[in-house]
Amino acid sequence: MSAIHIVTRRSFIKSLGFASGGLIFACSIPSSTENKEQKPFNGSIFEPNIFIQLKDNGELVLLATRSEMGNGVRTSLTSVIADEMDADWEKVSVLQATGDAKFMDQNTDGSRSVRFLFEPMRKMGATARAMLVAGAAKKWGIDANKLKADNHYVINTENGDKLFYGDLVKEASEVPVPENPVLKKPTDFKYIGKGLKSIDSKGFVSGKPKYGIDIKLEGMKYAAVARCPVTFGTVKSFNKDEALKVKGVLDVVEIPRIAKPFGPLGGVAVIASNTWAALKGKEALLIEWDNGANETYSSESYDAMIEQNVLKKGKEIRNDGNIDREFKNATQTVESTYHLPHLVHAPMEVPNATGWVHDGICEVWAPVQAPQATRKEVADYLDTSLENVTINVTFLGGGFGRKSKPDFVVEAVILSKIIDAPVQVIWSREDDIKHSYYHAVSAQYMKGALDENNKVTGWLHRAAYPSITSTFAPDTGYAAGFEFGQGMTNLPYAIENIRCENVKAPAHVRIGWLRSVYNIIQGFSVNVFADELAVKAGKDPLQFRLDLIGPDRIIKNNQEDYHFDSAKLKHVLRTAAKNANYGKKLPKNHGIGIAVHYSFYSYVASIIEVSVKENNLKVHSIHSVIDCGTAINRNTITAQMEGAAMFGLSLAFYGKITAKNGAVEQSNFHDYQMLRISDAPKVNVEIVESQDKPTGVGEPGVPVIAPALINAIFNATGKRYKKLPLMDEGLV
Repeated sequence: MSAIHIVTRRSFIKSLGFASGGLIFACSIPSSTENKEQKPFNGSIFEPNIFIQLKDNGELVLLATRSEMGNGVRTSLTSVIADEMDADWEKVSVLQATGDAKFMDQNTDGSRSVRFLFEPMRKMGATARAMLVAGAAKKWGIDANKLKADNHYVINTENGDKLFYGDLVKEASEVPVPENPVLKKPTDFKYIGKGLKSIDSKGFVSGKPKYGIDIKLEGMKYAAVARCPVTFGTVKSFNKDEALKVKGVLDVVEIPRIAKPFGPLGGVAVIASNTWAALKGKEALLIEWDNGANETYSSESYDAMIEQNVLKKGKEIRNDGNIDREFKNATQTVESTYHLPHLVHAPMEVPNATGWVHDGICEVWAPVQAPQATRKEVADYLDTSLENVTINVTFLGGGFGRKSKPDFVVEAVILSKIIDAPVQVIWSREDDIKHSYYHAVSAQYMKGALDENNKVTGWLHRAAYPSITSTFAPDTGYAAGFEFGQGMTNLPYAIENIRCENVKAPAHVRIGWLRSVYNIIQGFSVNVFADELAVKAGKDPLQFRLDLIGPDRIIKNNQEDYHFDSAKLKHVLRTAAKNANYGKKLPKNHGIGIAVHYSFYSYVASIIEVSVKENNLKVHSIHSVIDCGTAINRNTITAQMEGAAMFGLSLAFYGKITAKNGAVEQSNFHDYQMLRISDAPKVNVEIVESQDKPTGVGEPGVPVIAPALINAIFNATGKRYKKLPLMDEGLV
């Protein structure tokens, strides 16, 4: 394995020149001096920085800067502050930050919320604690070294006297902000690494949190937009007469396509007094479309094309050793081609946004994952400064990457400006599935060489898939380095001769990231192919993988604190095997499958047991193990891994988006299905104990599920499936 080069979505977009107006509004984690200036003391609140407010009644209000979409991030990040502050969690409440660079990077994707913000949140909490202790020392007139903080009190260690945090707001506000606050030792953590109750759980069960579609403003209108069935098609003409006859419909207007990565597709909008009227009015529209160049896009012919292309030599993107020699001298070789279709996010809450342009300002309420990018898109459209735009982030009913792209927000702003009233745009489920940013379709060709000892001496991996870069820049047909670095060029196997190639695969729809991104594609082919090699070599799949990973070693990458450690990858694999009782005697028609993957700097292994009887597939259990460094909230991590298992099974069973004559064929959950409760297996999750810096959690659990499932089916039936979804194979 050569040096790992990690290219983040942020650095990639910066390299394309979109940092100031595209994916992520330029902002960074603050330096040691930023976000420390206190607000003037108002007599009742201690505010050591913009993330913390301690009231004189003891209530502690903490600011959440990342979006809550079932990921538990509001609890995880604020609990880090509370832990370092030695605060009482029962006295904590959380406010959601609006989109603003002063709150640091707010983009909630890439499994990086905790990874980016763990240390800054610790320092903020430690700063507040130090100032409270200093304030108590001043009030008592004693040395601060004789004091300690504990559960919302400062305690005199000599006599046990206590001062409540709320009684120290004045004194704490008057002491200097420490430059280098002392952080806790991990052994002293009170909340970090534990199973902390969600700050939002009571609200969730009582329906209290506000989602985007819950927003109601005085005088608000509702809008539904008809978009061209073919991506980037435009309106030729339309007749609004029948739509205007629908009770509640107020107006029909055309909105333009904005040719930016996150610009609206354009179309015809129906404005109404309620959502139902807007949707019915949209159905009544008569529109003639200019479908444009993508009208020729057909999944059937496209899939056949890339499956043929991937059998031909492509552009080399990694070439170690001499792969041609190894194939020539091999005792035996194995070849396979894999195919995965387009996928769509389909979050339970469809895209929606409320916009209100008035008096030279714009206010937005929306479930967005990237509030700063959203703010920039809105400001650019209105040709105004960022200060005139406020993005209020609601709760998200799921996101999976779709709500990082604020095209739906700009639609609401456009319509509000046109009609001079607040407007709520709600997409239907059909809109969501037919007009999304899709996960890439792919074909992959693998070839491996085995020597006389059945050791893998050569590895060829050739991939064809449309690139996310096509959404941001002229499409070359080739993929980008950051996409190869998600399980392909950073292959964690100790093989001397490796070649990776890329062949052209032009995009015909908007391509975007979906939970785990290209790790889904490459994690699938690498893990299934490793199993095929193990069978060919006549070796146990578990030991075969351990041998492939090779000796313990550290491989450096461009992230100093996150170098690849092969021992960790082997450890999660062995632990998963132990938890699943790997090697046990299985009933007839049962099989067990293995997959292991490194992504978002986390190490994950999953072992799945299935049975297949007369083409009736049943998943009995999943055992997953994750090493994500320091675990902030074990409850959240477990839930994320369980959710990743269900997400991965849904994709493997049913996930498939296809196009015919340029139009997406699927429309709702009847033809883009999700796993049902009755099909959900028992999921066991183990989190590796670690004091290393935290890594990703939300996405790394996904890539291992489909390949482990395929490998388990093979061990149950002797048949290897190389295309997904399995419903096309008659298994579900």
